Amino acid sequence: MPPSNVLRKGQPVIAVATALADRLRLPLCNTCVVKPKRTPQLKDVCEYDKRMEASKDAFTVRPEQASSRRFLLFDDLYRSGATVSAITELLKSQGHAKAVYLLTLTETRRAA
Repeated sequence: MPPSNVLRKGQPVIAVATALADRLRLPLCNTCVVKPKRTPQLKDVCEYDKRMEASKDAFTVRPEQASSRRFLLFDDLYRSGATVSAITELLKSQGHAKAVYLLTLTETRRAA
């Protein structure tokens, strides 16, 4: 998953994804999905609709890198599924991905 905070010097999600790909001996394609539109960090946006709106047109897929591949999307935080839904739809429609899976490190706590 492309990071929201592009100004951050170290990108922990990219570092963990790289280590995971190395460990599993899988190729890492950190340029298959790109984020040309800057968005606010979505960790503080709780509502699914608002997250979908912020993600609208934020991502693009490079079809030449995604075509007929299976993807394991990796993210550090799962909140509503809005971002991963948007990217999955793009991978399938624009990138003609065979399958898309998701691995996250944590899920946010929900208010009681």
